[in-house]
Amino acid sequence: MADRGASSAHNELGDFLRARRAESDPHQAGFPDDGRLRRVPGLRREELAQLAHVSVDYIVRLEQGRTRRVSRPVLNALADALHLASDERAYLFTLADVAPAAPERQSGRSDVAPRLRQLLETMHDVPAMVLHRGMDVLAWNRAATALLTDFGALPPAERNLIRLTFLDAPFRALYADWPRAARECVAVLRMEAGRTPHDPALAALVGELSVRDPDFRTWWAGHQVRGPRQLTKTYVHPVVGRITLDVQQFTVDTHPDQFLVAYTAPSDSPSHEALGFLLRWAAGRVDEHDDLPARRR
Repeated sequence: MADRGASSAHNELGDFLRARRAESDPHQAGFPDDGRLRRVPGLRREELAQLAHVSVDYIVRLEQGRTRRVSRPVLNALADALHLASDERAYLFTLADVAPAAPERQSGRSDVAPRLRQLLETMHDVPAMVLHRGMDVLAWNRAATALLTDFGALPPAERNLIRLTFLDAPFRALYADWPRAARECVAVLRMEAGRTPHDPALAALVGELSVRDPDFRTWWAGHQVRGPRQLTKTYVHPVVGRITLDVQQFTVDTHPDQFLVAYTAPSDSPSHEALGFLLRWAAGRVDEHDDLPARRR
């Protein structure tokens, strides 16, 4: 059993359970209004205990960080009772130390292989980057610079997409829907924090954003999580205006903590035309015969 004093400061499992319990709908779970005042929204502890077929005391001990001994059947019962999505369920298992064993991840940021850098350089028409799972930008091509920002002009410690999303005003202004994009960033970062709780660089990033941005503090406390998935992002670019791109993510087999990200648009779409103009403009290949696509806000 974990020491109570030590667990109170790092009780991610209990915090996550409380956050999901608070967001659960008692009526949807089958509990009618019994006339008792609910001090907090969501399920009561005794209601969650009933749904998961465990004791109320067990729920209390889990939420207070006084135990981490949770069997897989109980975790599945808790996940079902709280209607957790697949990413949330995986995160719950990670926090409870029952996730499948995985190689220990290094806290440092590994180098990008020369062949992968060469691949980036050949992707002239596709903005692409190599990211660490903590969203550090490790390598990028010219097209990514044209679309997003000049990463080479930033100090290495500031080349992080989540940090830029919250703390860099021009980068933040690129998003057509910044709150949505920012909340997705927080969910990705929370998922990675569950996987690598002892990563000092990630802890420093969370600490800096918590101090400097009130929205980050609020959303971080919500314990929303999200793993990799198909994404579409819409930007409002200062050169070409509104542009919507598919975000493709590819794992790097030789470096499990890295992945390649590429931004594309369907070949017959206005965004594809806008991206092509942007890349020609960045390369200095735009002349009076190359019309700027209609800017869309």
